[in-house]
This record gives sequence, structure tokens and C-alpha cells, in this order.
Amino acid sequence: MTPHAQPETAGAPVDHDDYSLLRVPESERYSWWSVATQRFGQLSALAQFLLGATLGLGMSFWDAVLAITLGSVLLEIVTIYIGVIGVREGLSTSVLARWTGFGSKGSALIGLTVAVSLIGWFGVQNAVFAKGLHSLIGGLPVEVWSLIGGLGVTAVVVYGFKGMAWAAYVTVPAFLVLATWSIGRELSRHSFNELISSPPAGEPMSLAAGATLVAGGFIVGAVMTPDMTRYNRSVGDVVKQTLVGVTLGEYVVGLIGVLLAHAARTSDVVAIITSTSGLIGTVVLIASIVKINDWNLYSSTLGLVNVINVLTGLKVARARVTLVIGALGSVLSATGILTHFIEFLTFLGILIPPIAGIMIAEYFVVRAWRPDLEASRRRGDLPDKAPDWVPAGILAWVCGTAVGHFVDAGIPAINALVVACVGYAVLGKLGLVRRDRPQIPSTSPAPSGPSTPSAPSTGASTFPPGAD
Repeated sequence: MTPHAQPETAGAPVDHDDYSLLRVPESERYSWWSVATQRFGQLSALAQFLLGATLGLGMSFWDAVLAITLGSVLLEIVTIYIGVIGVREGLSTSVLARWTGFGSKGSALIGLTVAVSLIGWFGVQNAVFAKGLHSLIGGLPVEVWSLIGGLGVTAVVVYGFKGMAWAAYVTVPAFLVLATWSIGRELSRHSFNELISSPPAGEPMSLAAGATLVAGGFIVGAVMTPDMTRYNRSVGDVVKQTLVGVTLGEYVVGLIGVLLAHAARTSDVVAIITSTSGLIGTVVLIASIVKINDWNLYSSTLGLVNVINVLTGLKVARARVTLVIGALGSVLSATGILTHFIEFLTFLGILIPPIAGIMIAEYFVVRAWRPDLEASRRRGDLPDKAPDWVPAGILAWVCGTAVGHFVDAGIPAINALVVACVGYAVLGKLGLVRRDRPQIPSTSPAPSGPSTPSAPSTGASTFPPGAD
């Protein structure tokens, strides 16, 4: 295949496949506000209230503030750095991993790991949705509501980034207005000073455990940031949307969850928020499930498209993968995965951060394959070759995960990320990240559209019709 050949993505033209294996051209980029709306939507869901309530059940208000601060700082640093890689290269996280510390086969391992994690998140959110609607409306078993919610989100994601943008324009405002009204009713029954000074009602939680929950609650979203920021127009856009989304999402939504736990003396804030029966409670639930679960499903399908491409050479249509994974996630939502919510977050808080640390270290410090990315970006395609494996990256990943799991001191998520990042950087500076290892041609086709410049513009690109 020539560098500019039209991709042969089975079953879907490239312009409807959201550039799952290609660079997003400048003409398809969106305004920062359009992307930021989706970022904030990820951090203002019912699960975020549940996370805050979990902190509030085991921590005082001010300890919870500190835990959220530590976790949010980690998230913002990781999100901005890895988001910059995404906007510069216009590639998804899984495809970027081929040239950012993991190699082609390593990127398949990354894609599979994250896809499994996000399918789990999809199931968690669907379980909340199904349980809530069953209590509000009834009529159907919880399992049926799970299928309805999962398949509804799947239908949105089939249409890709543009479909999810329009869904966010509707669901984010609806969720914020109605959830605020419902929460206000509960909090108005209590004195604010009483809430911030009251002791936690549950078993005490340590600061490290709280910060890990905060970081773990969105660390997968942070690592998958390039899936979103490849549609941004500039580095400044990435910084703005991250500061707005993470700060408002973690502090505002998370701390409201803490206050709700102190007020109701329970972590079951979902029941509180959806206690308004009828239309309002139903809209709150539907808005919550759509605006977070579409990205869980979207990123998992991008990862699996890369896995299939690397391992088999096939270019499977993203929409088809979406249908399969959406059905699987809907079934998982009926298996009781919500009962493992805290354990699941803790696991993610240790396993996933090293991936971002290694990608950041390779792209900004070691830069072994940075020239290949920059040269191909000027041409508007992908590098001709990718390493098969990068042993230094795999080693740093294992070491980072091990430290995060076995070292109790500090915050495990931070420990894991820092060890992997520093470890890979040191191996690179020692000359142990070498380009002369066996390489394979890149299996990803190149776009036939306009070239992507070496640095994103600050807004001169043509805005896609109807995208904002």
C-alpha cells in the first residue's frame, strides 16, 4: 500500500470511521468548548457523586478536600501532558502507543488492557442506570433496563465523535440543572457548618486511599485523553478544557457528593439524586448514563480496532466493533459489577497510570521515535515503520505497577506513574531504548486528505459543518 492510499476499512468509509487508525486532519478539528463539554460530561456523572459520597462516608469534609486536591493534581498533570501528544499527532492513544514506548505489539496489549477496563466502567454505569430506572419507573426487570441503556448509548457511539458531541450538548445541561435541583432539596435541610464539621458515618478512610480513589476514578479517562484531544485545534485548547473539566468535575461534583454523604449518613447518593420521581428523576439518570458511557464505549472500540489491526492486519470498521462491545457491556451491567466498584477503582489507580508515564517520558524526554512522528506529520501520514516491542517500555510498566501495588507509602497511583515515567526515561538516557531493534511496517493506512502541520493551529482551521 502506498503512503497515501485510501484505507480499506471493512464496512465503513474512512470519513465515517472517526479516523480510528489515522491522523485527524485539521479540517475535522472542533472548537475547544465543543470538546470541553464532553470532557466535563465525563466528570459530572452520577458515578462522580458516588465517588464523592464514598469519600464522605469515610473522611471528614476537609480530609476529603485534601484527597480530591491530591488526586486532581495528578489527573490534571497527566491529562495535559498526554493530551498535548494527542492534539499534536492527531492520533488515538492506542495508535500513539506504537511510537511512544510500547511498539506495535505492545500497543495491542495496551489497547486490550484499557478496553477491558472501559467495558467494566460501561457495566458500572449501566448498572446504576438500570437500578435507578427500575426504582423510578418499574415495569421491567433491572436486566432489561440494563440492555435498554447499553444499547441506547451504543446507538449514539456508532455515529462517532460528532454524534457524541450533540449528545453532550443536550445531556450535560439537563443533568446539571436537574441534579442540582434535586441535591439542593436535600442539602437545604441541613446547616452547611454542620455538614463540614460532622464526623464521617462509615469506616475511616486514609488520605492515601482517598486520593487513590480520586485518581483511579478517572485515570483511565486521563490516559485515553488523546482519543479526545486529537479533535482539538491547539495545545492551549487542551489546557483550557482540562482545567475547566477536571477542576469543576472533581471539586464541584465530588465535594457535593461528600456533603450528601454527611447529610444522609450514607454513600447511596444515587437514591437521593433520583428520589424525585417521574420525569425529572428519569431525565437525570438518562443524561448521566449517556454522557459518560459514550466515551467508555468509544475509547474501548478504538483500542480494539488497533488490537485487531496489529495482530491480524485487518482494518475492522469501528462501528461494527462498537455494536459488539456495546452488547457485551450491556450484558456485563446485569452481572453485579457495581458491587466491586471500590475494588475496581483501586485496581485501575495502580495498573493504568504507568502507561501514561511511559508515553510522556518517550515523547518529551527520550524522543526515540519523536522524529518519525514529526516527519510523518508534515507529510500527513504515519511513520513507515513501528518497533515490534519496546522491552524498556514493558519493563517500566511492570516495575511501575509493582511499586504501585506493593509499596504502601504515599499514593499508589502517583508512585506507579512516577516510577514508570522516571524508569523509562533513565533507560532511554542509558541508551537502552534503541531504534535498531527489529521493526515492522506500520499496518495503519495513511489518509488521503490534507496534511497535518507540525504544530496545531490556534483556530484557523475550517470548522466542520454542524459540529458546534
